[in-house]
Amino acid sequence: MSEEFPEPEDRRQEPSDSEHPDAPSVSTDRAQLLASHLRSIIADGSETPRPPRVMLMAFEGWNDAGGAASAAIRAVASALDAEVMEKLTEEEYYDFQFSRPKIIRNQGHREIIWPSTTILRAEVSGGDFELLFVHGVEPSFRWQSYTADLLTKAAEYDVDAVVLVGALLADVPHTRPIPASFSAEDETLQEAIDVDAPTYEGPTGIVGVLAHTAYQAGIPAVSLWAAVPHYVGQAPSPKAQLAVMRKLEELLGFGVDTGEVAEDAAAWERGVDELAEEDTEIGEYVKRLEEATDTTNLPEATGDAIAEEFERYLKRRRPPES
Repeated sequence: MSEEFPEPEDRRQEPSDSEHPDAPSVSTDRAQLLASHLRSIIADGSETPRPPRVMLMAFEGWNDAGGAASAAIRAVASALDAEVMEKLTEEEYYDFQFSRPKIIRNQGHREIIWPSTTILRAEVSGGDFELLFVHGVEPSFRWQSYTADLLTKAAEYDVDAVVLVGALLADVPHTRPIPASFSAEDETLQEAIDVDAPTYEGPTGIVGVLAHTAYQAGIPAVSLWAAVPHYVGQAPSPKAQLAVMRKLEELLGFGVDTGEVAEDAAAWERGVDELAEEDTEIGEYVKRLEEATDTTNLPEATGDAIAEEFERYLKRRRPPES
């Protein structure tokens, strides 16, 4: 039985290009807006000018449907050759009967891997940002202390903004682009990068707690949520992972090779297609979801939407600068 997840903190379902292998890998517009906004904040201080430093966070557990959020963060960090800076391993944060340690073989020796939170740093050549990554397991206990520890680490690393990444189970069909969208509580940040305020009310996970606490602490915080089809919500969910990776590229302007994940996403979709063909009940349910999604998205087929899509196409085909 799949675990129930809360709705995203932004209920809008923004279409993603994740089902197209040749979709644009980098969109610099929003990235440039974010970089400009953060530079203006940095410039207000007395520090020497430097690229804005952004910390991306994702956590295995309740806010990680299909493992999509944590898989995306790990994949981007790996693609950018991020190096481990430190690990938070405090035992008081975890119930080891729930988040169990794992035994692995490492160079012929058995090793126990305990639940922890890892902080990594990546140097992005020619990018607008310096990036740090946080990947961990959602804590079982002492959330307020855990949140304070992480945001203290962000301050120690002179982080200028945080990006919280989550994935949720939703009534969306696997045959359509995975909905993924941004939100932010800070009105100035909303205007700067053209995102909406979160509207979700209800139970939340560590992603929601960190986003709100960062905002209260005066740290610019952006939330990114992807919707995973609930009838195939188990991990892995490569199509949702790909949607998250491409939205992160849009927000932060980096480029990573998503070819392998795109192939996995296509294979995953074919597998679910076969499941829907074999199970009449699932097949009919998918058709109803497709009809509802297509009806909802019809107003987007406007002149402005077509113009925006053509502009993305031109950027995708634009030759690299010499």
